[in-house]
Amino acid sequence: MDFFKFLEPIEWVVAWIMYLCHQGLVFLGMGDGPGLGWVFSIVGLVIIIRILLIPLFFKQIKASRGMQMLQPEMQAIQKKYKGKSDPASREAMSRETMELYKKHGTNPFASCLPILLQSPIFFALFRVLNGLVPISTGDADPIGPINAAVAKDIESSSLFGAHLSDVFLKTDDLQAKIVIGALIVAMCATTFFTQRQLTMKNMPKSALEGPMASTQKMMLYVFPFIFAVSGVNFPVGVLVYWTTTNLWSMGQQFYTIKRMPAPGSEAERLMLERKKRKAAAKGIVEEAAPVIEQPRGQRQQPKRKDRQKPGTPRVITGTTAPSDKVEDAPVDDETGGTAQGTGKGSPSPKKPKK
Repeated sequence: MDFFKFLEPIEWVVAWIMYLCHQGLVFLGMGDGPGLGWVFSIVGLVIIIRILLIPLFFKQIKASRGMQMLQPEMQAIQKKYKGKSDPASREAMSRETMELYKKHGTNPFASCLPILLQSPIFFALFRVLNGLVPISTGDADPIGPINAAVAKDIESSSLFGAHLSDVFLKTDDLQAKIVIGALIVAMCATTFFTQRQLTMKNMPKSALEGPMASTQKMMLYVFPFIFAVSGVNFPVGVLVYWTTTNLWSMGQQFYTIKRMPAPGSEAERLMLERKKRKAAAKGIVEEAAPVIEQPRGQRQQPKRKDRQKPGTPRVITGTTAPSDKVEDAPVDDETGGTAQGTGKGSPSPKKPKK
């Protein structure tokens, strides 16, 4: 059983989109048969797929921003349960983490969703391009509208001398290797700058610290390295697809970051500066927020209440006005007690001696 059998419906959709894009380009004046029309049909495939994924793209931006913004709270939870490995602590930590994701409206899976949804399309295009030669010779069944004649036209189409089905490790043509190498470099570079644009420019400084930020920075360099190693096994058409989709992502992110930057990020600071310059060019003077000056001088220290010493008489003042002076209660020399009285401290009559 073929492991990629589930990709056959997606391959059929990819084949039809490429074919219809090529027919549209022919209608606009491009030549039929082998040529750049089939290269641009792959670009058309990227544009159609990415338009369909625009809602998910904005969810990805929001999720990635949310994952970075919640890092201080996430670190607090991790610190709270550090060193606790009992089931109750693990369950409580998981529950608080999920509540934190719910509070910020994000989760780690949402930030990877567009990439995961594009993966089947990527592999379907890979299989369509790899199947062009056997389809053109009649050794494989057609895929949708791509029959033997169409497959031969696509396979014969080239970009700067490299055929769409050429692979770096499977071609002996030096010119094709140079073109494929340039496409691999372009794919890796656009992948790097796309990730860097999202993580470095649209995040506040507080979100660029901690374990999650370190992982993001590491992946910033790991992904291009993975593509560089695996790119030598990709056909030219797949390299064109991935480079084009990276360029599309960079454009989308540039617009999103410019219009809707994350609070506290470098992009937000630049946006506010642009607004100030535009307002100044129109002669609009923004009113500065009033600054409330705090009174200067020595801060009044709080008064400490005197603690009652043992044996010290307690004076009951009643409702004496603040201006009235309360005299100290006299001490009875014979009994050692205090004289009870009113607010004036008048002595009470002595008890008769027995």
